[in-house]
Amino acid sequence: MRILHLSDTHLNRTGTPDRRGVDATASLRLMLDELSGLTGFDVVVVTGDLADDGAAEAYTTLRALVGRYARDRDIPVLCTTGNHDERAAFAEVLGSGHLDADGTDRAEQVFGAGERAAVSTVGGWRFVTLDSLVPGKVYGRLGASQLEWLREVLRTPAEHGTVLAFHHPPLALDLSVTQPAFGLRDPGDLAAAIRGGDVRMILNGHYHLQLFGLLESVPVWVTPGVVNRIDLTVAPGERAVRGASASLVELGGPAGPLCHTFHARDPRAHETVYEIDEAQARAFVAQHG
Repeated sequence: MRILHLSDTHLNRTGTPDRRGVDATASLRLMLDELSGLTGFDVVVVTGDLADDGAAEAYTTLRALVGRYARDRDIPVLCTTGNHDERAAFAEVLGSGHLDADGTDRAEQVFGAGERAAVSTVGGWRFVTLDSLVPGKVYGRLGASQLEWLREVLRTPAEHGTVLAFHHPPLALDLSVTQPAFGLRDPGDLAAAIRGGDVRMILNGHYHLQLFGLLESVPVWVTPGVVNRIDLTVAPGERAVRGASASLVELGGPAGPLCHTFHARDPRAHETVYEIDEAQARAFVAQHG
């Protein structure tokens, strides 16, 4: 199983550069163009912050660009919500978030009518997308009812195992002021829900950098953002730099899981988008945490 893992595209309604001059649509196009020569992917997973402003037009752009990439390879696209997303607009354009190569909804199970969580099977692997969005907040939470639904899903083992995908990581580096405050708020509850089950991999985004760890002995992979990357060499402050990134996650085989990060050849890569010091980071956490 070879997964193309994207996250944090942050597309806007106009498809034009933001106030800092970053063109999210161009970043996504560039990343997909850079990956055009690669073969063998079985699925594309996009773990949240698809839109920057929750606009339906942003989801339409993502569906068109990522959908074309997937259609050319006859593989499905599985999307989750992030803290910048808006559930109604997400559902209007992407339905459950689980789309076949031809754009039809492929979800086998969905959770309720509000939060966007769903299940589908690809090549004998069960993919469960969860909804960690807390409206108006930067941090994430899964909540008791969604976790109980997940427990019920996991009671029946999948052929090869289960992959969980959602936006907010259940782990953080304490180098950063923002990461511990803005990750998943209930990682212990998630750990309890997957304990003893067949979850083989957890895929996240949100931090705009690559990070690997374990939750209940399950590998957790955080992919960098497509729109930009976070540089922690200024920690405990934070610097965002230009440059689109994506990941390959390979499951199965004697060495799996294997994770690799791709960086697009952007002529302006590594230019600073913004930089905040520790005091500014703590003020941001106080305002949004």
